[in-house]
Amino acid sequence: MSLAAPVRTATPPGNPGVEPDRHACGNRLIDALPRGERTRLLAAGKQVDLSPGRVLHEPGQRMRHAWFPLTGFVGLSMRTFHPSRMEVDLVGNEGMLGVALALGVAECGERALVLGPGIALRISATALHREVRRDGALRRLLNRYVYVLMMRFVQNAACIASHKIEQRLARVLLMSQDRAGSESLALTQASLAQMLGVRRVGVTEAAGALQRLGCIRYSRGHVAVTDRPGLERAACGCYRANRASHQRWLG
Repeated sequence: MSLAAPVRTATPPGNPGVEPDRHACGNRLIDALPRGERTRLLAAGKQVDLSPGRVLHEPGQRMRHAWFPLTGFVGLSMRTFHPSRMEVDLVGNEGMLGVALALGVAECGERALVLGPGIALRISATALHREVRRDGALRRLLNRYVYVLMMRFVQNAACIASHKIEQRLARVLLMSQDRAGSESLALTQASLAQMLGVRRVGVTEAAGALQRLGCIRYSRGHVAVTDRPGLERAACGCYRANRASHQRWLG
């Protein structure tokens, strides 16, 4: 099951006699909250478009908003000694951007660039602080989310140091598909190279290897996942480890 599958009902569809939760918004963190806290958070936010190429924040900027993607996904990247950037994570409707605000940190540590189009709930830093200070379910949930992010960053760092480009590309494509909710991904060679921290020729060679296995169809600016189970077999174990950690702590 995809981590980023939108949550639209409180119980599985088709369960007779159970009314669907019409207040679910599609972001899994928000939808995990009790009804009262969820309603307050939704009332404090505003739905905004996530257009590919849009930069939500840059390192060193003051964060004035938190973002809860409902659809689409955003890449987080850090500056390195190399002129390019290294992608450190992808965030979709399983998470949020601006989690540092919940820890009392108002300065961005990374660049947030929209990679997959969608919609997000944007909430002001003031409103988020107000909800976190209530010391309710939101605060406990965000504490667990911070822990999951820490584990994911450590796992991703180990992945970069230990695994082949083809394995890492398979992992990134699986993460992207989870968050996009689609077999078709509009990902450029440049963005994939940035995520992997390699030259474009490395992406071409790795994508070619996955295409020969029948896992994907790769063309300029577009990747189609044609064999999801095969892509999972081609990926390193880091993908499964990150999913297991997310499932254990956030459900």
